[in-house]
Amino acid sequence: MANRFLERLSTGPPLVADGGMGVLVSSAAPRVRIPEEANLRAPETVVKLHVGFIQAGADVIETNTFGANRRKLAARYLEDELLDINSAAVKLAREAREIAGRDVFIAGSIGPLGEGGVAKQERLEIFAEQAAVLEGRGVDFFSVETFFELEELEAAIEAVRGVSSLPILAMLTFDAGAETLSGVTARQAVDRLSELGVAAAGANHGAGIQAALAALSEMGGNGLPLAAMPNIGLASMAGNRIIYPHASPEYFAEFAAHARSLGARVIGGCCGTTPTEIAAIASAVKEERVPSAPLVFAEREVIVAVPEHREETELARAFREQEWVLSVQIDPPLGGSYAGMLDVVRTLKESGNVGLVDINDNATARAAASALMLSVEIERTVGVETIPHLTTRDATIMGLESQLLGAHACGIRNVLSVTGDPPEVGDYPGSRGVYEIDSIGLTQLMARLNRGEDYNGRAIDAATSFYIGVAVNPAADDLDTELERFRQKVDSGAHFAMTQILFDLEYMDRFVERLGGEWPIPVLVGIFPVWSHQLALRLHNEVPGIVVPDRVLNALRDAGPNANEVGMKLGRSLLAEARAHGNGAYVVAPFRRPLGILDALA
Repeated sequence: MANRFLERLSTGPPLVADGGMGVLVSSAAPRVRIPEEANLRAPETVVKLHVGFIQAGADVIETNTFGANRRKLAARYLEDELLDINSAAVKLAREAREIAGRDVFIAGSIGPLGEGGVAKQERLEIFAEQAAVLEGRGVDFFSVETFFELEELEAAIEAVRGVSSLPILAMLTFDAGAETLSGVTARQAVDRLSELGVAAAGANHGAGIQAALAALSEMGGNGLPLAAMPNIGLASMAGNRIIYPHASPEYFAEFAAHARSLGARVIGGCCGTTPTEIAAIASAVKEERVPSAPLVFAEREVIVAVPEHREETELARAFREQEWVLSVQIDPPLGGSYAGMLDVVRTLKESGNVGLVDINDNATARAAASALMLSVEIERTVGVETIPHLTTRDATIMGLESQLLGAHACGIRNVLSVTGDPPEVGDYPGSRGVYEIDSIGLTQLMARLNRGEDYNGRAIDAATSFYIGVAVNPAADDLDTELERFRQKVDSGAHFAMTQILFDLEYMDRFVERLGGEWPIPVLVGIFPVWSHQLALRLHNEVPGIVVPDRVLNALRDAGPNANEVGMKLGRSLLAEARAHGNGAYVVAPFRRPLGILDALA
């Protein structure tokens, strides 16, 4: 028997879909944890919103189930109510249809899982579970929508197909250039979705009307019915509220005219759209409105520069020519001036013993001046090459990418990737770190930038030439985990490594033996000439990953007021011994008296 939705999709005027249910539910029922919970806690609100869209002229309403999969519900401790939430959603949509007295189609809304790192089989099971409930309660077709990754959308389609034969409307989110976050073009997407046999494909959510129309213009000509359901525009924050632009109904009427001319058979809205905008779309469709002006999609002019020859850093050259490398590790100032630190670096340079400086990034979770910006100033004004540390604790992926691109434009090439100490160990016990990625993810990000693409695989205007460093701890408590993570860092694109501070270099021998007998990349050994027994105790007992042997603790204790001399002597001894274990060393300078490190280098 022919499907009623498929018949209507191919005949008559375009179907008008509803608008942004999730945002409206959250506003009307503010006590619910997620919009889908309102199906059980505030059902009258959901019905009222559905009725509002139907009365505005919608031919299609979506169930309030966009995020009602097991994984998303579990994040709000609602996974045990999955069956009830999805079942109620269909029941409420059917009730609204009866109240409004119009025979509209009910689409079972299925959204993405919202996070990476989910195995395909688990994805399939999660999507199939939700789809089975929605079909069993009587939806007319599925709207698999707002996917940012084509691969995940393909998994959702496969899962739905495994439990249902109902038609599928599949929609991705595109940017203004008609590409997904991972760089899949709208043309590539529609061609792939056509192969999968979906009933219709299109663009929803995203950066607004113009982005959706740009995607439609790329999708046309494939023969597959198209759909456009964009956000009202770019959202902003006002206190704790999400605010959307005040797009006029006329703007949406014109959008509907353009969407229809580009082949859209389903036209509606997403976040921020209300019955007012849907009424404007319905009116334009009914009147068979013609666009008042042609669409012009101006392409952004970019130059993707992937240099054939990348300038080698002094650090890379020294490693390549097997020269001994010596760096001094310093902490940025806690105030708003680099002047004193620049004087320190000048003195280190004049000593003739120091080739580079590496710079901590908010070490021990204490806010200081930016390591990347200090590195720029040092290289420009003092002429000493730097290795700034960059932690994933303090910025999102977007923020990290922005910092890296800016630093590269200013000449920074060596960067050490670190995850960072948790905020509770420092000056901000009430705050939480960002940690969207760890040091392995940051290594992957820099490697992608070097290939001329961003974190999601989209081309950037100019490729970078980062010389990527990673941390390794041969004295780690869990050596198996440390070995595995180090291998992942190397596989992700690391060029060199810097060890955790070591007081016994036999740890390096044991670690490299587990690696297979040799280091896969050059390594700098961490040396800390401690100046007191108290400092050594704190390092051993309070700083994760650092082991201070009893013989060192005892020697510093027995030295009493002469502990500084003993610590410096130990530092010089370790520095000499490090030549047999690595390609160089970095020596930690005292925080308040950084030039004191020259005693250990004499």
